[in-house]
Amino acid sequence: MKAQPFNSWEEEKIEVHNRESISTILHAGPIFEERWDMLPQPQFWMQIMRLSPDSCLINVAASRQVLVKMSLKDWHRQTEAEKSIFRDSLRSSFGLAAAERINVTTGKNDFYKFKEVYPTLTKGVEAFEKNGVDPWYAQAILLIESPGQLAKSVTGAYGAFQLMPGVARAQGLIVNEVTDERKNFDRSAYAASRLIKRICIPQAKRILDAHQLSYDESDLWFRLFVLHVYHAGAGNVSAVVAKINPEKGDQDLITRMWQTSAGGFGNNSQNYSQLALAAQLILHNMIYEHCEQIFDCASFY
Repeated sequence: MKAQPFNSWEEEKIEVHNRESISTILHAGPIFEERWDMLPQPQFWMQIMRLSPDSCLINVAASRQVLVKMSLKDWHRQTEAEKSIFRDSLRSSFGLAAAERINVTTGKNDFYKFKEVYPTLTKGVEAFEKNGVDPWYAQAILLIESPGQLAKSVTGAYGAFQLMPGVARAQGLIVNEVTDERKNFDRSAYAASRLIKRICIPQAKRILDAHQLSYDESDLWFRLFVLHVYHAGAGNVSAVVAKINPEKGDQDLITRMWQTSAGGFGNNSQNYSQLALAAQLILHNMIYEHCEQIFDCASFY
């Protein structure tokens, strides 16, 4: 299989200048070049990330096609019978099958605080590079895992990279009743980069090799695949790939993973790389709307 040349990500790095700071991040070029931005799933999550939690999008579960936007209060005002009738009316209006599952997804702009997380992106990029790990992963994880916050998840994940206690300890962090190094950004970044380098990427390769699928570590679909291993674990990713039984590794494999469940690879796992794409696109828009100058870092080397 084709391996990624060391530091091949340099050509994706940009230096963003504004009045307050100079930041080094990775641009979203591959998303546009390969038309990931045109897929309905990232488009859907971009809307959700910018939508107030008092509103919701009624959408087709399988495709994330948005059917209608409405007030969450208006949705909850209906009885269960009225909600069922409303869903049936949408199926009829949009020509959907009677069995088509329709979701109600609330806005999450109270969680996705991109302005707050933005100052940490350069630190994450530098930390991952220092450990010889593709900094794209740092940027992706920081944008979607507890962005700009230090919230602890219901499962016990904590810190900027939302590491579970056992995972953090396995990667060299101290996590006990007295000290929790997941709170320290640099230590958390070190553990996350070590996890991706030693576990996630090798396990992703093992799964793909088992199905005789070719890959390049700099390909966006491969990076998204590794993110799924980071989030769901190698066993669950292996199960869903076995169920799909793909003939090649590409964008189609990732989009089929969005539609397929297996083992512990369910709805949250399916959404993970969709969220990563949506967050990168929002970051792209934010930068080009508010920055003063952007430089291609590759030209500096």
